[in-house]
Amino acid sequence: MSKSAASKPEASKANKMKKIYIEKLIINCNVGESGDKLTKASRVVRQLTGQDPIYGRARYTIRSFGIRRNEKISCCVTVRGEKAKEILERALKVKEYELKNSCFNDTGCFGFGITEHIDLGMKYDPSTGIFGMNFFVVLRRSGGRVCMRKRKRNRIGTHQKVTRQDAMQFFRDEYEGIIVYPEDLM
Repeated sequence: MSKSAASKPEASKANKMKKIYIEKLIINCNVGESGDKLTKASRVVRQLTGQDPIYGRARYTIRSFGIRRNEKISCCVTVRGEKAKEILERALKVKEYELKNSCFNDTGCFGFGITEHIDLGMKYDPSTGIFGMNFFVVLRRSGGRVCMRKRKRNRIGTHQKVTRQDAMQFFRDEYEGIIVYPEDLM
C-alpha cells in the first residue's frame, strides 16, 4: 500500500484551521440615562453573566433626550468560552432560533436584540423592572492572531476570514437556525 493511499482518509477529514468558533459574545444594555435606572440595568447584566459590566458614555449632548456629553448611559459585558455559548443558546431560544438576513454583517458576525430580560429565564424583580438588551456574536477562524501579534506580524488570508455566508451557514448548522429574508416577511 502506498503512502498516498494511506493518507487519503486523513485528507478527507475537515481542516481544523477552517473551523469557525465563537470568539466572544458582547451583551449591551442601553438605558439612555444615568442614575438609578442604569444601576438596575447593570445589576441585571451582572446577574446574567457573573461579570462586572463597563459603562458606556454619551458622545454628544442631546437636549431633547435629556442626555449630556460624557454621561453614563449604557452598560456592556464581553463573555468568552463556554459561558458565552450557554448565554447565546438561551438568547436564541427567546428569538426561537430565527434571525433576519440583516442581522449578519460582512465580517462574519451577527447580532440581535431581545425586549425583556426575564425571557432568558431570570427571576422578575418588581424593584428592578424589565430591561431589553442586545447580543453581538463575533465569529473567527483559528490563526487570527497572525495580524495582532507583535513579532512577525502578517495579514490574514482571504480564505481565513469569516464572511457573511460563512456566518449564516454556521448559524444554520450549529443552532439549526432559520434565516428570514425580507420577501419572506410579506
